Amino acid sequence: MATVAFTQTHIYTRHAGPKDKHCIQCLERFDRNIYVGTQDLLVQHLTLDSAPAQTQATAQALAHSQSPAQSHSQAPAQAQAQTRARECRARKLGSTGAITQLRTLPLFNHLLVLWDRRVTALNMFSLEPVAALKAIQHTSCMEVACHSSSSSSSSSSSFSSTSSCSSSSSPQTRRHPQEQDRLELVTGSSRRKVVRIHAVWADGWEVLREVSLPQDPVALAVDGGGCVCVATGDRYLLCDASRRGAAAAAAAAAAPWSCMFVTSAGTCRRAPVPWAQEVLAAAVRLPYVLALRPGGLSVYSLLDHALKQTVALDGARGLASGPDRVSGAELLVLLVVDLLVVDLLLCIRALVSGRRLDEALSLLRGVQDHLRPRTYEELCKDISYRAGVERFNRQAFAEAKELFIEIIRLYPDMRPCLGEEEEDEEEEEEEEEKGEEEREEGEEGCRRARLDLARLQHQDAAEYCRYLAFLGDYLAVVRATAAATGRGGGGGGGGGGGRVPREEIDCALLRVYAEQGGRGGGGGGGGGEEVDSLGLLVASPNSCRLERCVGVLEDYNRYFALGMLYQSHGDHVEAIKTWVKIADGHSEDHTCPNVYEHIVSTLTAQDTGVAWTFAEWALRKNQEVGVQIFTKHHQHNTFKAEEILTFLKDYPQASLLYLEFLIDQKSEAESHHTQLALAYVTQALQAFQREEELARAGETYRRKLQNLLWTSASYDVAAIHGMFTRQRIRATQLHAERAIVLGRAGDHAQALRVLVHEAQDPRAAQDYCHRASHAGGPPPPPPPPPREEAGRLGETLLLTLLDVYLSRGDHLAAEAAELLGANSRLFRAPGRVVALLPGAWSVGLVCRFLVGSLRETQHQRRMGTLQRALAQAECLRHKALWTQASKTMVRVPRGQDDLKTRHIPYVSSSSSSSSSSSSSSSS
Repeated sequence: MATVAFTQTHIYTRHAGPKDKHCIQCLERFDRNIYVGTQDLLVQHLTLDSAPAQTQATAQALAHSQSPAQSHSQAPAQAQAQTRARECRARKLGSTGAITQLRTLPLFNHLLVLWDRRVTALNMFSLEPVAALKAIQHTSCMEVACHSSSSSSSSSSSFSSTSSCSSSSSPQTRRHPQEQDRLELVTGSSRRKVVRIHAVWADGWEVLREVSLPQDPVALAVDGGGCVCVATGDRYLLCDASRRGAAAAAAAAAAPWSCMFVTSAGTCRRAPVPWAQEVLAAAVRLPYVLALRPGGLSVYSLLDHALKQTVALDGARGLASGPDRVSGAELLVLLVVDLLVVDLLLCIRALVSGRRLDEALSLLRGVQDHLRPRTYEELCKDISYRAGVERFNRQAFAEAKELFIEIIRLYPDMRPCLGEEEEDEEEEEEEEEKGEEEREEGEEGCRRARLDLARLQHQDAAEYCRYLAFLGDYLAVVRATAAATGRGGGGGGGGGGGRVPREEIDCALLRVYAEQGGRGGGGGGGGGEEVDSLGLLVASPNSCRLERCVGVLEDYNRYFALGMLYQSHGDHVEAIKTWVKIADGHSEDHTCPNVYEHIVSTLTAQDTGVAWTFAEWALRKNQEVGVQIFTKHHQHNTFKAEEILTFLKDYPQASLLYLEFLIDQKSEAESHHTQLALAYVTQALQAFQREEELARAGETYRRKLQNLLWTSASYDVAAIHGMFTRQRIRATQLHAERAIVLGRAGDHAQALRVLVHEAQDPRAAQDYCHRASHAGGPPPPPPPPPREEAGRLGETLLLTLLDVYLSRGDHLAAEAAELLGANSRLFRAPGRVVALLPGAWSVGLVCRFLVGSLRETQHQRRMGTLQRALAQAECLRHKALWTQASKTMVRVPRGQDDLKTRHIPYVSSSSSSSSSSSSSSSS
């Protein structure tokens, strides 16, 4: 089906006789005035009759009556109601030659005629010569610059050039009293290779400047901004005519038989439009470009470069365009054809009626700047909707999703997500007001698509999931595009569907994800990707309306996602309440098995008020996890420790964990350390009552308790000792802990007795001595004790332990002998050890101890002698240096050789090293 862009009307016809040479040579038009230049130097003035309503009706009839069987080869027939032209005046300019060009100057009512290489000015209406304007001689072509009227050049407006030009100066110009009423005329010389720019007034003209060219000019075109395109024999030149002597700008060579649009800077922003050969003239009427050939007029689209229409004009000669029409002239027969530009809206509606929706969309987007915004949005939305439905019915999802957002309304149960329940009656009223034909064309496809989808939803779930997946992908792309641009959603493909509120996109997307995840299992049977997509949607900032989406999530048992939706909208309490129902089993949702841990993690990020609201429920559920509300809270410093400990009094496990948290936070409060130690004791005793957990839980608490008793210096020793006293019967296995507490109180002997006699663990007793001696006694003082003090404390503890071993006879003699042999180096007073040994012990039993002690004693004595010798040598070295530096007398004790008191001379710095060595030897 051909596009009807122009309607053809014969406005003036004159049949030529056998010898008549009165044929058209050129055309010019301004408003209702048409000027015809003939080959026999006759200027004919025609005036069009005014019949806009009739012509518009004719154009509309032609636009709607175009049949699908028509091709590009033939234009529509002539309209029945024609616009006629009547002859006004005619003027004969001479006897030889032909009229080459006609140009109008409506500002001065002048008509410029180029004939016989001269430019003559006539009055536009009387066609009388203007006496004040003398003819411009030796002119091959001309063009009017700064033309305020709607007339345009009949020459081609496509330029492309490559050149290098030299410039020449122009004569001095004069100032005219009416400078603001000046136009500019550009002429090409027929004698010289120059282009002249003339200033034109109502009563005169003169040359402003000249631009030199490398070749003779053939045709001219002016853009009105100082740029002149000059066509020569084999190239196009772009000249800057705003400056005196400006050179031509270079541009790329044009493709053969194509139309190029070049800016004044020499760049091409549009792709070339290919057209047929032998183009006589061209004109641009957006969004079309017209090319006149001898056989007719071809209309090309600037949007897709396709040939849209062909108007038959045998022997065509020239074109003259007006504000809403283009006139053409034929040769030999004096025939003037008026081509009325069909209204763009009519063209678009004709394409829609012919179901050429893609072309309609392309044309609409191309002429967007020429339509009112509201009109464009309405048309774009309607056409996109129709095109999308058509592609959607063909399952062309990749193409359909680029066109329209209204596809959401085709899905069952999707309209409530858009908040359209209240709009149904209004839509019905609007549909009733529409014409029957338009309603059938626009809504039939949509109604059919809704019925098909509803049928698929119940009969073929797998096929319906394909449509649902397409909608989800499409809405996700639209939402991502809107987020990237910072604006509301909209259809793809340049806004084909118009802008849609973000909340409608998010609500629809939420329902799609919920339905995808809820098929076949109430929220648990969906694929992981869909479930994750729903979680990402409700967890991120969104524009979902709660009143539209809460019911959807509840219907598909997506209560966890519902809580996330509440949270994303700032209602944290309602979100946690929703999750609590899942954790308590009141609501079923299998998409988040660890919902309790998620609740606790969420509470750690809330303010203290919300944390206190749900703290009791969390602790009743699980003390170890629930206490994290306080220990991992991002504002844990704002909680009062004593208030939390009072609250946790009924939750011993949580209280213990919170006390550990306080100790790790470097709390030095005595009550915290004491309570933690007592809590360890209580938990260990409870573990001992359950034999199956003794090896696991009891030993864990014992290790923690022992470490606290050894390292802490802030607990109340009396309270811990009293605890052991009250629990003496039950604490039969906490001997190591009792020993540490007794040692902390300073009673090391009793501590060792507990380990040896009650715990019956000599190895633990020896470990106690070593740790207590190295730590300086439990707990360690802030500065570590000197090595001598640590050694003396270790020796005392070992002697006490030896006394404990030997206090009950010989049944621990082997342990006592092992203690002496393993720690012989630590006993620095062997006599005290021997005094404690029983008289019945043999030398062989203590031989290992005696040998080790003797070696250690001898080693210590020799080390002491060596240290004293080194100290004396160091002292003498310092004395020698001091004597050398002070230059004083030194007294040598009697008996060292027979030296007397002598004076040690001053030693210079150059020989300081040798003097130092000699002084040391003499000393």
